[in-house]
Amino acid sequence: MYDTPQLETRIDELIKQVGLTYRKNDRVMTFSRGMKQRLSIARALIHDPPILFLDEPYTGLDQHASATFDRILGGMNAHDKTRVLISHDIERGISMCDRAIILSNGHIAHEMTESEISDLLQCRAIYEKHVEERT
Repeated sequence: MYDTPQLETRIDELIKQVGLTYRKNDRVMTFSRGMKQRLSIARALIHDPPILFLDEPYTGLDQHASATFDRILGGMNAHDKTRVLISHDIERGISMCDRAIILSNGHIAHEMTESEISDLLQCRAIYEKHVEERT
C-alpha cells in the first residue's frame, strides 16, 4: 500500500465504486456481511491487480447484496480485470464468466466450451455428472 500513489484518492475511488462512501468513517465491525464483502473487493483492488481471486464470494449474502456484488464484479470486465471465481452455485458462477472449468479432487475434470457456458441446463448437467462421479 505504501507504493500506491495518492493513496487517499485511490481509497476514496474504491469506496465509491463499491458503494460504501456513506460508511467511510464507520467501524467495519458494524458492517453487514454484504458490506464486508464489498469492502474486501475494494481492499483487493487497492494495487490495481490484473487478476482477482474470489473464493465463494456470495456466501452469506442476501439477494440485494448479491445483486450489488454482481454489479461490482460485472464492472470489472470493462477495466480488463481477470476474475477467478470459485463457486458451488453453478448459475451464479456461469453468469459471471466467459470460461469455466470444473475441478474434481484438484484436477480439471471438464473445461466448458462457449456453447456449453451459454446453455445453463447443459452446464448443470455437466456439473452434476462430475459431482456424481465423485460420490
